[in-house]
Amino acid sequence: MQVEIWSDVVCPWCYLGKRRFEQALAGFDGRDDVEVVYRSFELDSTVSPGHHEPVVDMLARKYGMSPAQAQDTQRQMEQRAAGDGLEFHLDALRSGNTRDAHRLVHFAKAHGKQAELVERLHRAYFTEQGSVFDADSLAGYAAEVGLDRTEAEQVLAGDAYADAVVADERTARELGANGVPFFVIDRRYGVSGAQPVDVLRRALEQARAQSA
Repeated sequence: MQVEIWSDVVCPWCYLGKRRFEQALAGFDGRDDVEVVYRSFELDSTVSPGHHEPVVDMLARKYGMSPAQAQDTQRQMEQRAAGDGLEFHLDALRSGNTRDAHRLVHFAKAHGKQAELVERLHRAYFTEQGSVFDADSLAGYAAEVGLDRTEAEQVLAGDAYADAVVADERTARELGANGVPFFVIDRRYGVSGAQPVDVLRRALEQARAQSA
């Protein structure tokens, strides 16, 4: 069984959905036969590289909120994440272009370190308030999970894996995904959003039963 997860490294619901899926998978007796693949989905691919702004400002502008409402939304997300064992610090987060981060995730996949890098990027951004936008920080995270830093720097300096990012996003549109996280099991069953653990586990069980 293959599970593909479309997500963005700066999407809090994606980190929450990732953790819930991991818990669902741990309780699934067929877990040893499941291959998990992370797919690219940029929440806003129109953001210019190098442009950053406070996430609170971005949320207020995008959803027509006041800054106070946006801050309250962030606090609610922190509390929600804590309920799933995640430590979020969202007060000073900045938004930016995530294309390079996605390219690096594809590089990590080619070297068998995709899951480790996705987790590291999420933790860096949401827990440590680190940058996931500049090449130096990204190469450092790659090295931390066992990837060659020089090779990562070379990837980031060019446009390697850009086509893979575009292909992932095109496939997401073809599958009807207009938000993330989006889970696809064997390209036949889809689950949208950071669903509860039991919902995700039932999806795995149903997919296995229907493919038997």
